[in-house]
Amino acid sequence: MTAAAPERTGGEAALRRLQLLVNRRLDGLLQGDYLGLLPGPGSEAGESREYRAGDDVRRMDWPVTARTTVPHVRLTVADRELETWLAVDLSPSLDFGTARMLKRDLVLAATAAMTHLTVRGGNRVGAVINAGGPELVRRPARPGRREAQGLLRTVARLIDEGGAARAEQRPADSLAPLIEALNSPPRRRGLAVVISDFLDPPERWAWQLRKLATRHEVLAVEVLDPCELELPAAGVLELRDPETGALHEVQTGDRDLRRRYAQAAARQRELIADAVRTAGARQVRLRTDSDWLLDLVRFVAAQRHRRTRGGSR
Repeated sequence: MTAAAPERTGGEAALRRLQLLVNRRLDGLLQGDYLGLLPGPGSEAGESREYRAGDDVRRMDWPVTARTTVPHVRLTVADRELETWLAVDLSPSLDFGTARMLKRDLVLAATAAMTHLTVRGGNRVGAVINAGGPELVRRPARPGRREAQGLLRTVARLIDEGGAARAEQRPADSLAPLIEALNSPPRRRGLAVVISDFLDPPERWAWQLRKLATRHEVLAVEVLDPCELELPAAGVLELRDPETGALHEVQTGDRDLRRRYAQAAARQRELIADAVRTAGARQVRLRTDSDWLLDLVRFVAAQRHRRTRGGSR
């Protein structure tokens, strides 16, 4: 089964369909003891094991190392209750899509999936949402599926309001304040998920992401459309910039232009990936032309496998 786009016939209908889809595909991934969505250090001391290449030297267990004369690291056990904060970007650049859905629909889908993955077992989920205006929309972190559904309804409502009216009020730098909102005020250690297309230049938001990753596990969910990577050969296209409203005519039949566009787009994605990696965060990329839920399932399964393999003796 392929993950479908959220229906555009109403936020509630889209959310019901998303909930059913996510429940069917993601149930079973988080069974057993909860250790977090991403492999990261916890706060309680656990067992020791022999040091392996790539282990964090700050976790060295010096008493065991001295007794055995073999380097050991101390494992930690994550808290049984997790506080997750979502930074949801709904800036006008998300009002674009040429495949199965718009990028803003993919943002809603990713938000629903991440909420489902983290809301169980008394875990709390909150959100800070950039709706394109001068003020961020905040939802406090609270436990329970009812509160999680309220968060998703807020995101769906803001999406339904559309991006055209928000474009005039959009600040020039929108992603950095959104990420910074998760840094201040300080919150208990947990999981921070940034859902965006990350089109703001990385130098504007990389420092805020690094700061966030010093205290929390951080996951960057990047949403993109295939036309942001390659231009189709479709003759003259009139393109409108959703951020500024400017119109541009582009001769997509020019093979050299398409080549330079693809190179520039690839370089842009490399810079985004480098900024996320340098910050110490994880990244998953979801596309409007692919099975986004399958991509997310594969990512979570890979992270769990890496954590299990790293913790085995």
